[in-house]
Formats: sequence, C-alpha cells, structure tokens
Amino acid sequence: MTTALTLSAIQYRALDGGIAANVPEHIRLIEDADAHGARLVLFPELSLTGYELELLADPDQWVTAGDGRLDGIREICRRTGITAVVGAPFQEADGTPRLASLALHPSGAVDYAFKSRLHGPENRLFTPGDGAVLLELDGWKIALAICFDAAHSGHALDAAQAGADVYAVSALYTAGEDSQLDRHLAARAKDNRIFAVLANLAGSTPLGPSCGLSGFWGPDGRVIRQAGGTGTEVLTATLQRPAGRI
Repeated sequence: MTTALTLSAIQYRALDGGIAANVPEHIRLIEDADAHGARLVLFPELSLTGYELELLADPDQWVTAGDGRLDGIREICRRTGITAVVGAPFQEADGTPRLASLALHPSGAVDYAFKSRLHGPENRLFTPGDGAVLLELDGWKIALAICFDAAHSGHALDAAQAGADVYAVSALYTAGEDSQLDRHLAARAKDNRIFAVLANLAGSTPLGPSCGLSGFWGPDGRVIRQAGGTGTEVLTATLQRPAGRI
C-alpha cells in the first residue's frame, strides 16, 4: 500500500472521425502521462467519439468487450503499467447500450463503469448504470463517475462509504457551467473527505464550447491544480493519503 498516488487527468478535444481517429491520440497522451509518472490516466466522457450522439446511429461507433480497435491502448497500458480510463458508447454482450468508462489495466483486464444519471437525449440511447464502480490501485480505491453523476451527492456518498479515496469524474461541462463544475467537484470532495478528479471534454461540442477547468480537488474541497485553457491538456498531480487514513 502506498501513501501517494500519481494520476493524470486528460482534458481532451476529441477529433472528428470517431473511434479510429481518437485511439492514436489516446495512446500519445497516455505516453505523455507516463513521462510524468502517472499510474492512472483519466479521460473525459465519450472521449473515443466525442459528444457526437448522432454518430451512434452507426453501429461501428459502439465499443464492445474485447474490441480489437482498442488493442493499441491495451498495449500502451501493458508497456507502461498504467491503468487508462477511456470514455465510449458501449454495447454489452446482450445488446444493452451504455454510456461507459472503460478502465483498461496493464494486465489486460477491463472494468466497466456505466453512467447512472442520464439526461436529455442520452435517455433515448443508453440504459443507466446503478452506481459508482471502484478500482483498486496501489492500495487506493478510485470511484468512477460520469458527468451528471457528480451532480448527485448520493453517488459520491455511496462510493465513499464503500471505501473510495478518490472520486474520478469523466465529464462534459460547457461554457457558463464553470461555477457548477467547481461546486459539484468541491462538494463531492469536501462532504466525503476524499479527493476529486475531473477530466473535462475539451474544445467545441454539440452542447457548446467546453469550459475546461479539468483538475484536482483535495478533501478540504479546495483546488489542487486546474487546467488553464479549454483545449487538450495533460494535468498530473500526486495525491498524498491524509494522515490516519489507511
């Protein structure tokens, strides 16, 4: 068990062209995070496609278990020892459609987290999940959340009660939602005395331009580090386990 954990939050501007266009950029950014010592890399909501819901009429824009198009990401995770959390529309074996975060581990194992709090047109496309999924890494427990999940205090509370040390949010917050973003992340951290991490989708999206502000919040609810712009940026921080917490 370690007292410190180094994570990278990737503020990512998705490229046009869906999964095929975005996988190489994910690999490049994971390599960048590895150079900064990251053990976990968090990408935004729907990072492999962008928040382009109209693309999902094409079955090829959905990821499935064992999807060969992700082999390059699996390989960089194996080579670097990094766990990478990527965002994608995911179709389960029985056809259930999910708005998902996929945690690709160096061992080749994959954990799946599904957005619990869908909103707007997402409700027509996806089936909601039933709470945060916890990853275990170097003795730390990291709870995965997706965007609107973080607006609901119970989602983070359940994760904290399950032992989470970090609440890791993959999201899209747009221009004008700056204060909402900070309020959500700061409250989830402070109320539960855990760290919060946000990877925000960058650039222009169908919902409007990103407000950026990916970053890290401490258990006191204060910002540790935050993005300075609204484009692609790799933010890395080393989190120290609070004294007395094991």
